[in-house]
Amino acid sequence: MPTLAACSWSLRTASPDELADALARCGLDAVQLALVPCAEEPAAWGHAVEALRARGIRTVSGMLATVGEDYSTLESIARTGGVRPDATWPATRARAAAVAELAGRAGIGLVTFHAGFIPHDRADPGRREMVARLREVADLFAAHGVRVAFETGQEDAATLLGALEEIAHPDVGVNFDPANMILYGMGDPVASLRALAAHVVQVHVKDAVPTAVPGTWGREVVAGTGAVDWPAFLAEVARLPRAVDLVIEREAGPTREADIAAAAALVRRLAPAFAPAASR
Repeated sequence: MPTLAACSWSLRTASPDELADALARCGLDAVQLALVPCAEEPAAWGHAVEALRARGIRTVSGMLATVGEDYSTLESIARTGGVRPDATWPATRARAAAVAELAGRAGIGLVTFHAGFIPHDRADPGRREMVARLREVADLFAAHGVRVAFETGQEDAATLLGALEEIAHPDVGVNFDPANMILYGMGDPVASLRALAAHVVQVHVKDAVPTAVPGTWGREVVAGTGAVDWPAFLAEVARLPRAVDLVIEREAGPTREADIAAAAALVRRLAPAFAPAASR
């Protein structure tokens, strides 16, 4: 059965035990785990997967943050995000190698990350370089038995679909985030999910409203209060060619636990497959 989980970074906890407590308060027993702290802060997070498992928490996937990402503005993340910047690529590659080894050792079969803004023009030299780098990252993870998935939003569905065809790697998929399509102004979430369906291996539950000022961010909001058509979106999720986990992400606001719990209630109301086992 597919699982309903939450992103560890959304809960901003200082230890695996604190994370397990926060997930319990949200009514969840599964997590997508940020893996850079596990690799780079071993004293606090080095045994997170085992510690969470001991508390009854399953790690459904991991997340890789690339080096130097700056989300201050759309311009700053376009310049600094993913594997695109030449200045940070060596450090990002080294971090990816460390995270791949850690994920393989921990038995985490999927790791997601933002590829960076992929140029739409197939003849763009920057696109060819990004495709080569993304294939290299996929190879690093595949060597440890781990798949990777690119998170949507920083390009439209057609551009991402074309890049996936060029990368042509059996261990590469898509982590579909409907809110990011709105935040970046990259298309309708339902239509985009339908276009990418063959590649989707995980879905984020996040909502947003579009910007009124082109070139600036939209605004993330509590799931169910934004522009995502959740009944239509979750119906499209149910039609995907494979069952995928839904992972709640909340990156704004002071009441994240309550917001994550509200998102979980929304999903369980609209998609009974994600209801707790005892209530099915």
